[in-house]
Amino acid sequence: MWLLYGTPIIHPKGLLVMTINGAGVVIEVVFLFVFFFCSDKRKRIKLGVAILVEVIFFVALVALIITLAHTWESRSAIVGGIAALASIVMYASPLASMKLVITTKSVEYMPLSLSVCSLVNSLCWSLYALVRMEIFILAPNGIGVLLGLAQILLYAKYYKSSKGVEGKLVLVEVGLTQGNKKPMSEA
Repeated sequence: MWLLYGTPIIHPKGLLVMTINGAGVVIEVVFLFVFFFCSDKRKRIKLGVAILVEVIFFVALVALIITLAHTWESRSAIVGGIAALASIVMYASPLASMKLVITTKSVEYMPLSLSVCSLVNSLCWSLYALVRMEIFILAPNGIGVLLGLAQILLYAKYYKSSKGVEGKLVLVEVGLTQGNKKPMSEA
């Protein structure tokens, strides 16, 4: 959606948004091709259906916008609103993991690198949106900054309680894998 938002027909000053999201689309397409060729038939069908639904939605949206919205302002508002909503859903997706962290008091289900990358990404886009006064970019990324900070704080709070759990898991795994071997002194 952000690629569409950045096109000159939708937003006249969206070259940076279009360029960055265009690169993201290329990377995503490569990933999807790799996934498609490395997965079984059931997953290929599921992926094909999902891509087909997305393409139909995208083409219908573009057709409706071009025929019904005749100004940059109206086109930007429609596409920007839909893209902002999709971004809010993306940034809110770790809420289930955050609930699990609070319930289990362990961060093993919430990788720190993903939380940090989410925070940095949303912070960069928020700063860009503040400079350009882009409300459709600022709103979801501002929420992303808050959720990213919440994830980092949660990680900091429960990190020490997770160390003991992870250490026990490693000991159990080592014990299971070395269970049939003789100690080094007996070899």
